[in-house]
Amino acid sequence: MDLNDTLSKSLTASLVPGRSTKTWKDKHISTKPDTTVLVAAALQDHIIRNLRLQNLSLSDTFKTKQRTKMSCYRPIDRNTAKPVVDTGIKRREEKKKRKEEKKKRKEDEEKEYVLDPKPLSLTLAQKMGLVDAPKALLTDSEWQLVKKRSEKQGDSAQPCAICREEFGMQQQVLLSCSHVFHRICMQAFERFSGRKSCPMCRKEQYQTRVIHDGARLHRIKCATRVQAYWRGYIVRKWYKELRRTVPPKDTKLRRKFYEEKLQEINDRLVRSCDMDIDGLFSEIDKSLAISRRVLQQFERQRVHTISEEEWEQIQIKAILREVFDCPICITPLDHWSSTTCHAADERPDGREKCGQSVRKTVLLSCSHTFHYTCLKAFEDFSEGGKHNCPLCRSTYEKKIL
Repeated sequence: MDLNDTLSKSLTASLVPGRSTKTWKDKHISTKPDTTVLVAAALQDHIIRNLRLQNLSLSDTFKTKQRTKMSCYRPIDRNTAKPVVDTGIKRREEKKKRKEEKKKRKEDEEKEYVLDPKPLSLTLAQKMGLVDAPKALLTDSEWQLVKKRSEKQGDSAQPCAICREEFGMQQQVLLSCSHVFHRICMQAFERFSGRKSCPMCRKEQYQTRVIHDGARLHRIKCATRVQAYWRGYIVRKWYKELRRTVPPKDTKLRRKFYEEKLQEINDRLVRSCDMDIDGLFSEIDKSLAISRRVLQQFERQRVHTISEEEWEQIQIKAILREVFDCPICITPLDHWSSTTCHAADERPDGREKCGQSVRKTVLLSCSHTFHYTCLKAFEDFSEGGKHNCPLCRSTYEKKIL
């Protein structure tokens, strides 16, 4: 019932003559002048109380807290102050207490509760029946029915109708008309509109309840998104490993696969090789020097004289080789040519008949033969105290034939 219409009807009814009291019989109001004044006063009081906006469920007062003596700063008397010894027990107790408070705060945040204040006392107009009395607070079962109707509509899964943003982890309020909004959005709407009406259905004098369906749906959505990202990463990693190990069936892709494999092997070989050539040569020189020193020491320990019988065996071995030229100068060995000439034609004075000058021949312990002068020149030009055979590179002892 409109308050202005009621007021006008009540005033006109008392002033019109001949008006019967039967029309007001249901409301038990007579048309006496005293009753008319009472009705007018009751309606005026009701209108003033409504204009004061004392029944907004989300409106906050911006009054600052008064400063009490306990909150004021007081200087510390150092004479009466006592030092505190920290044993760690108090710290553990405070830590345990903070953990319990955090757990309790989390439980309180997830708990649903009604925001509407206690119903105000009825005005005189409501007591007289001129204005409808406000509805009683909804019970828990009625709130469950309102919540089910809101879930069926899907209001928590949709953006807020005021700011058009997702609910996320912010607090949301459920109205008794089953519409859902951000708590801060509804609070601003009530403050700036100056009345308590639903932004969607314009229902007045609604009741509000804090719910957490939007936060629950947001957590499920975030968990689903994280799981999707993780599964995508695992599948991409598995597919990449599959492409790296299993050759494809397509000819071009197979060729590219084996080219990449061959390139990978070549790169691995190049990385394993040391490209420092100077360092490699220096290590080879050091190892050769060490080996030479070891062999020289070993040869010094093995020095022994060769007997005549051993020289005869070495000479027979050299004859069996059938080498008649000096390996250094590539000319015939005089010893072997003079021996053959002596067997063919011998002079009366016992000298060999040979057209060339006689050159000495040297037999080495390794059964190689050289001209004495050639071997002498080779030894003069070679380095080191020990001389090696020009053919087999072994140390030797020599005998002039």
